[in-house]
Amino acid sequence: MATAASTTSAAVLVSRLLRLSPRLLRRLSVTRAPPAALASSSGRLLPPLARHPLGHRARMGHTAAAAAAAAEPALGLTKPNAVEPPQVTFSAKDVEFSECKGDILVVAVTEKDLSKDADSKFENAVLKKLDGQLGGLLSEAAAEEDFTGKTGQSVVLRLAGQGFKRVGLIGLGQNAPSTAAASRGLGESVASVAKAAQASTAAIVLASPSEIQEEFKLTAAAAIASGTVLGLYEDSRYKSESKKVHLKQVDIIGLGSGAEVDQKLKYANDLSSGVIFGRELVNSPANVLTPAVLAEEASKIASTYSDVFTATILDVEKCKELKMGSYLGVAAASANPPHFIHLCYKPTDGNVKRTLAIVGKGLTFDSGGYNIKTGPGCSIELMKFDMGGSAAVFGAAKALGQIKPPGVEVHFIVAACENMISGTGMRPGDIVTASNGKTIEINNTDAEGRLTLADALVYACNQGVEKIIDLATLTGACVIALGPSIAGVFTPSDELAKEVTAASEVSGEKFWRLPLEESYWESMKSGVADMVNTGGRQGGSITAALFLKQFVDEKVQWMHIDMAGPVWNDKKRAATGFGVSTLVEWVLKNSSS
Repeated sequence: MATAASTTSAAVLVSRLLRLSPRLLRRLSVTRAPPAALASSSGRLLPPLARHPLGHRARMGHTAAAAAAAAEPALGLTKPNAVEPPQVTFSAKDVEFSECKGDILVVAVTEKDLSKDADSKFENAVLKKLDGQLGGLLSEAAAEEDFTGKTGQSVVLRLAGQGFKRVGLIGLGQNAPSTAAASRGLGESVASVAKAAQASTAAIVLASPSEIQEEFKLTAAAAIASGTVLGLYEDSRYKSESKKVHLKQVDIIGLGSGAEVDQKLKYANDLSSGVIFGRELVNSPANVLTPAVLAEEASKIASTYSDVFTATILDVEKCKELKMGSYLGVAAASANPPHFIHLCYKPTDGNVKRTLAIVGKGLTFDSGGYNIKTGPGCSIELMKFDMGGSAAVFGAAKALGQIKPPGVEVHFIVAACENMISGTGMRPGDIVTASNGKTIEINNTDAEGRLTLADALVYACNQGVEKIIDLATLTGACVIALGPSIAGVFTPSDELAKEVTAASEVSGEKFWRLPLEESYWESMKSGVADMVNTGGRQGGSITAALFLKQFVDEKVQWMHIDMAGPVWNDKKRAATGFGVSTLVEWVLKNSSS
């Protein structure tokens, strides 16, 4: 990812380091894998026989090279613990909350739900009935704890002689949830309360369910369920101890019941598993998640859901045959060889009405190359998340493997590699040639993601797809423009923009369309090649999108999503799983259209 801090001073620093240590460059170049061998995830070479035939297509398995590399111990002997994600069963019921039994009853209340009459009794029917059942205990606790129903507030009481061992109030703010994001937030609050109480069973009821519009109830129920699962999830794979998740059963009361709601709740669980998978990929450090291991993880999706998925993993030699000079230029400095990953989803009945491609940036680590990331704000310690686009791609693939939408073929494509520094690496001033024949002068090695995406987009177009979405943690400029929670969207297609906007309204993820200002292309022109790989500081996310556009067939509807901001939660110091939910919704909308 190109950041403002990794520019001219970076090249100066590297040159000084090399003058101070004349043998450094030679030492680094020794680690380069010869064409006849593949490197393991620890950097050790595997013999030529460990390689699989070029361009191997695996319907039930994965390449031997990726499997062998994944089996090798990582640098530092770090190995993730096997931690099961939350397994929660959701049921939708239209019953009186007083009939339910379990560990905790959670009541979601707005600020106005807590208003009282002249006798200091709740006016809201649900709270009035519950308070009467508890002998006024609820009213007293709300007053003593200064609980006013504001967003984020909660109070929990332990009970005796009731169907539930505890009752909890969760504040919704001024209004009942009317968006997927607000409903997911309610689910996360439920998870927090349930974890604190170590509850195994829970029921959720809204104090004013009539405030939720009838057509929104299905979406609300699914979002609450998804929020609950994601709120329970903690990535403890790299910790010496992990916390046990107790919650196993949740009843959602008052938002409908029957087969349609049950199907929507199953969908929420399937989607959540994809989001969690995406988070885990981004959270994994670069010494564990090498390009080979990422290929192995993708191949596992194909083998697990082999009724709808096939996997193709291309090695260096095959990528050379396909003339992917732009991608291979980025990968050239690393001891860990690149792996070009292609999963293909086809419905079980073989009937295809739409053909789509989702392309993700897959830099498992980005040092910046010779334009090394230096100085405050460069975030080099977080550059494991530079494969966040690929995590969204494979998270969506995992979810869709469970959902199995009909009528749509989807290609999931990632050009996985590392951007490192060595004597064999790409230098500023070099010219690389992409697989569509266009030449690129490298004026900044830290603008590498677009170089890998260039060949991936050409490859995607060659699959005969009608629409392409690419996702990438591409520019720091987009974070400056939109902040940490909103992804930038670039597309010349109004139709595709409407599709993704509709999908995001269901997913609750935030996007903002930015212009593809063609006049800015002037700054991307080279005197010796077709283009340079980065323009000036102004409009950096726009010029990056214009660069990618050069590698997309004009007949194909295309969208670029710059997700450099929302890929990571600074407060939690962990990945968000951003993009998975919207991609799944987009595919489903194309499936049903």
